Amino acid sequence: MPCISCCIPPSRRGSSADFGQSRSSLQLPVSLLTSSPIQSLFSTGSPFNLVIGDSIKVFIDAVEKLLGQSQASRDSIEGLSSLSSYLSVITSLFPRNAFLWKMEMLQNGCAYTNSRLHAIKAQTLILLSGRDTLLPSLDEGERLRKVLTKCEIRKFNDNGHSLLLEDGIDLVYILKGASYYRRGRNYDYVKDFLPPTPSEFKRAEDQFWWINPVLSPVMLSTLEDGKIVEGLEGIPSEGPTLLVGYHMLLGLELGPLVLRILTEKNILVRGIAHPMIFFRQGDGKLPDLSSYDLLRSMGAVPVSGTNLFKLLASKSHVLLYPGGMREALHRKGEEYQLFWPEQSEFVRMAARFGAKIVPFGVVGEDDIGKVVVDYNDLNRIPYFKAEIEELTNEAIKLRTESSDEVSNQQVHLPGILPQIPGRLYYLFGKPIETKERKHELKDRQKAQEVYMEVKSEVEKCLAYLKEKRETDPYRTLMSRLVYMSTHGLSSEIPTFEL
Repeated sequence: MPCISCCIPPSRRGSSADFGQSRSSLQLPVSLLTSSPIQSLFSTGSPFNLVIGDSIKVFIDAVEKLLGQSQASRDSIEGLSSLSSYLSVITSLFPRNAFLWKMEMLQNGCAYTNSRLHAIKAQTLILLSGRDTLLPSLDEGERLRKVLTKCEIRKFNDNGHSLLLEDGIDLVYILKGASYYRRGRNYDYVKDFLPPTPSEFKRAEDQFWWINPVLSPVMLSTLEDGKIVEGLEGIPSEGPTLLVGYHMLLGLELGPLVLRILTEKNILVRGIAHPMIFFRQGDGKLPDLSSYDLLRSMGAVPVSGTNLFKLLASKSHVLLYPGGMREALHRKGEEYQLFWPEQSEFVRMAARFGAKIVPFGVVGEDDIGKVVVDYNDLNRIPYFKAEIEELTNEAIKLRTESSDEVSNQQVHLPGILPQIPGRLYYLFGKPIETKERKHELKDRQKAQEVYMEVKSEVEKCLAYLKEKRETDPYRTLMSRLVYMSTHGLSSEIPTFEL
């Protein structure tokens, strides 16, 4: 929701083309309200007595005759019409002279502000209302984004002019999502992070409300003696702990995993995520950064050695997917295959802080959707090949120094054929201790052996779940619906015998 003082571009500033194509529809109506021909339409006492109620049409018709039938005239008439709903309020607040004085101040303020926008170098956040009937917020926001050098936009398509007064708008959540709560010039994803508030947690629950009734996730964990149990008892309650696992198609496993651990163990897992959900190399076709505000508010951090170091140093529970985008956007026939870098990326760091490494697997994506158009198919079509290149260039590149399969992954969206939902199954393996092996794991070869051990354990978790789910009497959606109809929607649905 931009400031009203920025909504009317100046008539002169540099070349006439600077803002010629982005003039606000409010500019001409405001000029008319302060010009003498239009002033004659006001009666004494109240400045808008002639344009309240049914008389609004008389006012618009009079302006239309003054301006003619050009496109600019029609746009101005539409701007006046959108203002009509506010005229009764304006009438009660301002007498005629006060209103005209304020309009003159507004024009002067617009000229002053717009002439200095180019000098603003500070980080700027603009909130845009999609249904603002008083000001052209969407158009003005796009204009300001082009003028201001460090500008982010948050759009609220279903909200009106009084954005911050409307239900469902949480300014704290917006500022946290945009990384505006910080101690220094740059945001520190560990030191400056504020845990989610109850309302933010409720927002996350609402977004994934369908998970439990539709997918009924099964959570299993492994105790220190190797026994597999239902629930999350096997996950260490104290950090630092590193959860390392398989990244399901489109990251479908993320929501249930993070919310269940937070609910049952009161542990907020900090996910290591792709940098493109935090910043971009330019504006393009990737979703707005605001689309990922929820992930950031729940503790996600951009992947980097520095951030992993800080999280482990703060004794956090960290979620890491070595396969990254390559696994989450895998191709046809690659379900449950691990695409990890050849060299260890996290073992020596975990050993430095004595972190426990918990390998885990999750299956069920093949019961939810099937990849029918993958990267190879898209890359053979010139149009989609160009789209992939554009998206990839917009995102931040990872592992640029490496040449293996997981390096510099191409950003694309595979074609997925939805299926009748099955069930999600999680298995957290036995924690691997590194505390007593700090000096040993400084050796690259020893660290590589542990790395391969973790990868092997993840594969074993996947194999175990794929085999055991065949004996689950409630694997199908219909069987779970029947169970819930007799035991309640919030009931815990049984699974296979352990």
